Amino acid sequence: MSELATLPTATPSARSGSSITFDNVSKSYGEGLHAVEHVDFKVEAGEFFSLLGPSGCGKTTTLRMVAGFERPSAGRVLLGDEDITTTKPARRPVNLVFQDYALFPHMTVGDNVAFGLKVKGLARREVSERVTDALTSMRLTALADRRPAQLSGGQRQRVALARALVNRPKALLLDEPLGALDLKLRREMQLELGRLHRSTGTTFLYVTHDQEEALTLSDRIAVMNQGRIDQLADPRSLYERPSSVFVAGFIGTSNLLVLQQPQRVGEYHVSVLGDGDRLVAPTSVHQGQLQVTVRPERIYLHPTEDAAVAEHHSTVRGVVAEIVYVGSTTHVTVDLPTGEHLEVHELSNDSDLKAITRGSKVRLSWGPDCTHVIGPVAAP
Repeated sequence: MSELATLPTATPSARSGSSITFDNVSKSYGEGLHAVEHVDFKVEAGEFFSLLGPSGCGKTTTLRMVAGFERPSAGRVLLGDEDITTTKPARRPVNLVFQDYALFPHMTVGDNVAFGLKVKGLARREVSERVTDALTSMRLTALADRRPAQLSGGQRQRVALARALVNRPKALLLDEPLGALDLKLRREMQLELGRLHRSTGTTFLYVTHDQEEALTLSDRIAVMNQGRIDQLADPRSLYERPSSVFVAGFIGTSNLLVLQQPQRVGEYHVSVLGDGDRLVAPTSVHQGQLQVTVRPERIYLHPTEDAAVAEHHSTVRGVVAEIVYVGSTTHVTVDLPTGEHLEVHELSNDSDLKAITRGSKVRLSWGPDCTHVIGPVAAP
């Protein structure tokens, strides 16, 4: 078992993190190049908060404005109650962990971890005690005399974390720190980061483009798109109730459909497609054509077209176009008569999968609460 798993969880009174506030922050580079526009949110003290989005969306620029390596063109950045917008990087009680770790190659692991404390002029005894504690918590004690070139990627990652946390920062800033690791090691380090966060109570501000990583680690996530925040919510809300087509498509796999001329039937919107096919969604405040989404794992695949379906469930017929086995689940793409297609994720041991092949005519169905209404269809 990881030694991190045995560390105590920080109590509210023991939490050392500070809140981070972005007060209407923008960052521009020259005329017309807006990296970040009117970002306005607060990271709570002790929270694991992620900035998620594609390359070039502004998430790293946002992080660097907390570290002090970028200065906002407008707005303020606060750490706790202190305005740090113009504070020099060295005077900010935060630490930044990079993807490439930025370790000193000529120093041992112990010296790398101790470097920041020595620069601050701490007493030798305190430096030794804090370094020993950091190496123990990160399972690096046996590696203290090695140099970075003698370490694996995961070990170098832990050295970078130890070097950052030994300074007891008010916030730890992490810029895609797991991006250079292979899939298995990345997942192991995700678990360690989660345990480390719970044990220290430090505020974590985390940048990633990996949706699964953000969902796994975060208390809340801000999804960024073209310099702005599209949605800020907890992982479950982002996944199950996306507020935009961009968020629905970026967070996991989502099927986007349009309810044409929906009728109100009791507590549901119903769009009749003909021949028994229909799309059903919970009622909303929106009117007219509605953009809706349904997740692939919420759809049930019936191996025949004439399968019976519950009255208020969405149901559509289609033809199987692709069947992709991915281990525990199988992904099935079904072409609809409308020219659209739906992706369905079924457990690979489902007996109904054995009855279908490419070209099979099938029926799909899902419950009304599995359909999420994003909003009116956007004008072209």
